[in-house]
Amino acid sequence: MIMEKKLFLLIVILMAMAITTNASAQDVQDERTGGKWDKVFPLSETVNHRKVEFKNRYGITLVGDLYTPKSGGNRMALAVCGPFGASKEQSSGLYAMKMAERGFVTCAFDPSFTGESGGEPRRTASPDINTEDFLAAVDFLSCLPDVDEEKIGIIGICGWGGIALNAAAADPRIKVTVASTMYDMCRVNGNGYFDENDSEEARYAARKAMAAERTKAARSGKLTQAGGVADPLPADAPQFVKDYYDYYKTSRGYHPRSGNSNDGWHTFGCQAYSNARFLYYINEIRSAVLIMHGEKAHSRYFGEAAYKYMVEGKATGYDAVRKPNPVPGNKELLIIPDANHCDLYDGGYTEPEGKGMAKNMIPWDKIVDFIKKNVFR
Repeated sequence: MIMEKKLFLLIVILMAMAITTNASAQDVQDERTGGKWDKVFPLSETVNHRKVEFKNRYGITLVGDLYTPKSGGNRMALAVCGPFGASKEQSSGLYAMKMAERGFVTCAFDPSFTGESGGEPRRTASPDINTEDFLAAVDFLSCLPDVDEEKIGIIGICGWGGIALNAAAADPRIKVTVASTMYDMCRVNGNGYFDENDSEEARYAARKAMAAERTKAARSGKLTQAGGVADPLPADAPQFVKDYYDYYKTSRGYHPRSGNSNDGWHTFGCQAYSNARFLYYINEIRSAVLIMHGEKAHSRYFGEAAYKYMVEGKATGYDAVRKPNPVPGNKELLIIPDANHCDLYDGGYTEPEGKGMAKNMIPWDKIVDFIKKNVFR
């Protein structure tokens, strides 16, 4: 996923907490598929699945897949989202199903403006609305009769790993957070990959480009799509772009509702992330946090910096210097040997075109052990 630099001139102020009224949800019929299974992974024989919907505080209807263990469970629930630009039929659904196999009630959901969820214009992203999406999922889970409202956590994948950290900083109802192969979407949109465009001049040029796109859209009444993962794949594409292609553009992970698999965001759809720095307060997260990254992931620097800043209050890429975390003992950074960024989407594949058997590069047992250690005390 190569994203253009997108910047805007508003300062995002995150809500400190979500209000916990109106979390009623509905089961919804999957009319688009005629009730047929439409995920990129097979349904486990040990879990039940149903489609649900609930609203966030902006009045946007979010659609999710609820997975529950057939053999009962531990009454703990997990909301799952990501990767950024993906749909719940891909990686987040796999994570949700695998955790349901291990006894958790889980909900993988499409965020606002994407997939089956509501919101216009489509393929738009916002730090505050996306954070609210996670909090709305917590609202929903907290009202389920089979869930202990004191045992709710979240899992964010790729760009939603950073959003998960922001949600955890905002809402103490979240008792544990897993950020898998995370991006800091504000940092990458504002500074470019590997901070190569971290200058006033580069940001000003990007702002001018975004302003021109907005004027063009206002005059034409049409939004231009920026494109998802590059296709055809350029011969000189960086390895991480090839890794994205291997997931999103092959039978391994392609889905028709996924922006990354198809036409991506519109040209200023992620503009709101560029001028925001939404991980400012993660050093104050008191609940447990596990950040997982592949050893060979191009995005590894996002997770390492976020972890260091979360625990110590300072890190490369973070201009602020904050106090050290008040509860550092329940924070962990896990580097997974030999894994690249997309290996933590689905475990990784051994054959080209995504036709091989999945590896086991996602440490499911470690995730469960971390959650139980820090929540079931």
